[in-house]
Amino acid sequence: MANIKSLARDTAIYGLSSIVGRFLNYLLVPIYTQKMSVESGEYGVITNVYAYVALLLVILTYGMETTFFRFANKQDENPEKVYSTALWTVGATSLLFIVVTMLNLQPIANLMQYGDHPDYIACMFTVAAIDAFQCILFAYLRYQKRPIKFAVLKLLFIFVNIMLNLIYYVGMGGSDAGTAFYINLFCTSAITFFFWKEMQGFRHGFDAKLLKRMLHYAWPILVLGIAGILNQTADKMLFPYLYREPDMKQQLAIYGAVFKIAMIMAMITQAFRFAYEPIVFGKSQDKDSKEYLAMAMKYFLIFTLLAFLVVVAYIDLLKLLIGSDYWVGLRVVPIVMAAEIMMGVYFNLSFWYKLIDKTIWGAIFSGIGCAVLFAVNIVFVPRYGYIACAWGGFAGYLTAMLLSYIVGQKYYPIAYPLKSMAVYVAIAALFSVLMMLGREHLPVWASIILNTAILGAFAAHIIHHDLPLEKLPVVGNYIKKKKNDVKSTEKGSFS
Repeated sequence: MANIKSLARDTAIYGLSSIVGRFLNYLLVPIYTQKMSVESGEYGVITNVYAYVALLLVILTYGMETTFFRFANKQDENPEKVYSTALWTVGATSLLFIVVTMLNLQPIANLMQYGDHPDYIACMFTVAAIDAFQCILFAYLRYQKRPIKFAVLKLLFIFVNIMLNLIYYVGMGGSDAGTAFYINLFCTSAITFFFWKEMQGFRHGFDAKLLKRMLHYAWPILVLGIAGILNQTADKMLFPYLYREPDMKQQLAIYGAVFKIAMIMAMITQAFRFAYEPIVFGKSQDKDSKEYLAMAMKYFLIFTLLAFLVVVAYIDLLKLLIGSDYWVGLRVVPIVMAAEIMMGVYFNLSFWYKLIDKTIWGAIFSGIGCAVLFAVNIVFVPRYGYIACAWGGFAGYLTAMLLSYIVGQKYYPIAYPLKSMAVYVAIAALFSVLMMLGREHLPVWASIILNTAILGAFAAHIIHHDLPLEKLPVVGNYIKKKKNDVKSTEKGSFS
């Protein structure tokens, strides 16, 4: 129970910084989509370039974040030596990447169809390299159970980034994508200086033999990470090459804008992961570790389904986050969110092969899922456009999730409460259909009232079956007090 409370506390802090940060970043979406018209396709440029950056970040960290947690929690390893080795290694490869990029900038820009703007590539590839280095620094904060500093630095980056964007796009009336990239570079670079204390870890030196063992553990995670991030970003990178219609940039801009609304699932999954990963590795030797994994999976599914229904219920309000020209793409939001839920479930399932040091399985599952995504995109995007991108992600995550569960039950069986979880999925599916039907046939105000009532019914089911109010903080104490008062009154009346 203590571990669950620790998980809940840290998830709340990480989640607050993640959710608040993403919400504040959403403030940039209406700015961009108002200042960058669909016709200009500039927001499509942002969508495309950031997809490449996300892939590069995975490549440049090459699994060392998870590897650090694994080795730092091994009894026969020195955690500080593990940290310093990871810091030296990722720092060196990130610096090397920047040098190679600058020496080959124009050919890279030409290949990515940005030959007229090589500065975009120079800027954002440098951001990816700095972010990769910072991943190890942030991981060290998580290892030390320092979520406050983690959250403060994440939010500081976001606040400065938003303020500079507001100055340029609102105050100065700018409308190009390039300035957004330069602002990102400045903010990312500035945050590094706040890690001066953590960067003292360099002094613990570099251990080549330790690195060899770490890389042996990490390389399948790299493959897993590449396949995983391709499941999230490949559609946005492939789209310019597959959809050859004249309005390609405009269609990509629409997809990129509505995709942002669906990313609430990514926020929840990321927050859960930040708190969950260090605890699971630290608890791996406990007798009740499997029961803990099963319970955490169930509660993760419950609250992601609740978040899914919240977004579906209030989509007519959330759509105000983006320019009205982009609303035509809202139909993909439920599909992308469902895919993100499966990605989160897949992440939770992934611990079985991490705990038995068989990370090659993760690479296999994600690789197959990625192949499914590529196939769906290649076959259907030329005809159906970005709607096929959404279904490609759905199919890819579904494939990886099912494979991980089936194989995992053979090598590391965990008694997940499948019946209870299936009931939640069925109820959420039914309620989401009712919400979407109401949105089609009712006025907006009536639809929102109906959807709120449906949300209340889902929350009531959660409280009745899996979250008794008396177990909640603050509220639970109040309810217990009331019950004790009633019992005392009844006892007094009979005496």
